[in-house]
Amino acid sequence: MAVYTEVSFDEAAQFLQGLDLGTLQTMAGCSGGIENTNYFVTTDQAPYVLTLFERLSAEQLPFYLRLMKHLAHHGVPVPDPAANRDGDVIHALNGKPAAVVNRLRGKSELAPTVQHCALVGAMLARMHLAGRDFSMQQPNLRGLDWWNETVPVVVPFVHAEQAGLLKSELAYQNHVATLSSYSALPRGPIHADLFRDNVMFELDASGAPSLTGFFDFYFAGVDSWLFDIAVCLNDWCIDLSSGATDAPRTKALMRAYESVRPLQAQERDLLPAAARAGALRFWISRLWDLHLPREAAVLQAHNPDHFWRVLRQRILYPLTITQATA
Repeated sequence: MAVYTEVSFDEAAQFLQGLDLGTLQTMAGCSGGIENTNYFVTTDQAPYVLTLFERLSAEQLPFYLRLMKHLAHHGVPVPDPAANRDGDVIHALNGKPAAVVNRLRGKSELAPTVQHCALVGAMLARMHLAGRDFSMQQPNLRGLDWWNETVPVVVPFVHAEQAGLLKSELAYQNHVATLSSYSALPRGPIHADLFRDNVMFELDASGAPSLTGFFDFYFAGVDSWLFDIAVCLNDWCIDLSSGATDAPRTKALMRAYESVRPLQAQERDLLPAAARAGALRFWISRLWDLHLPREAAVLQAHNPDHFWRVLRQRILYPLTITQATA
């Protein structure tokens, strides 16, 4: 969440009043993330997040925003987009498509415990099941097709060892995609970016964490549920310094997920490949964002070498379902 498009206090105030969201009191740009312009805004009614979309078109946005409304309607704690008097949830501000959602309670947990991972696993499964009857379709825009397009663009920026791994892993993932077991994977809307900073928690009266929401659905698309699981495992359940698997957190997340939705046989077989795919996807995108950046008023670039390490760990020590649940 960087600031690419500046919005003044008065512009935001007029915009929010037009949506009947109250009188603007405070406004601050968000510095995390890299895809959209985001502001935390508070009115006399409630706290909200104002988003201006920098890459996504107005034609693409209905999938994301309607998915969030669908999930919220099904009891999954996600931001609920505000509609205007005509029922539209996609708006315009300073020449960009825009949306306003309620701001979730709590805060992100950047050093998760097994309790946090179990909560994420169970809610992720609930989210997947809740999305089964969502009628809109849009592919995962950062899926295999994008990897094939982008690897040749970023390869010149890395050293020889990394270039070799990028090319060989891309070839492996293209091979996996031809398997009948891959085609049979259960699919539906996925978050596709459910990192630690995209989940909110708060403590209950006893001091135990409770999950208050998933957010930032602007990479969502229809893909295998297994890929969504793999993305989570590669962030929530690893040692950040080395990329190595953290066994207790991995087991907690997977057991909680399967308590809601047991994995099918082909998902169990392809978990090692999916874990590698999740690492490859974010290595490529971080290389893209680092070496081919856009200008922004506030920007935090992520280190692509982190997912190079994660991918090497996933290749050297494949994540099997037995390891994940035993």
